Amino acid sequence: MNVVVWIASGLLAAVFLASGAMKLTATKEKLLANPQMGWATPFPRGLLKFIGAAELAGALGLILPGAFDIATWLVPTAAIGLSALMIGAVITHARRSEFQAVAMNVVLLALAVFVAVERLGPQSF
Repeated sequence: MNVVVWIASGLLAAVFLASGAMKLTATKEKLLANPQMGWATPFPRGLLKFIGAAELAGALGLILPGAFDIATWLVPTAAIGLSALMIGAVITHARRSEFQAVAMNVVLLALAVFVAVERLGPQSF
């Protein structure tokens, strides 16, 4: 089961690393040019950068502490934080009737909750 948790953590880390890096490096205008980023229109640039930084920190927090066996309590903490981000994403996309995005966010939420539960319980370090 530990391998399954590592795979789920790796998938989550890859998704959030890419998403967070994109939000941190692109301008708001460039983000809005992407049709899938229409949700970002009402949000200030600083909040988008904060979301990107949180996604990037969560991605690193899922992998690095466990890989180096240092401060392993950060792994479930990162998973919980990413779960909170995904709850916000589900609400935001549901309000805009972007149901394909809602479905993807629910899958990411489920994976993050799975990692958090496993790393707090039976598969803790």
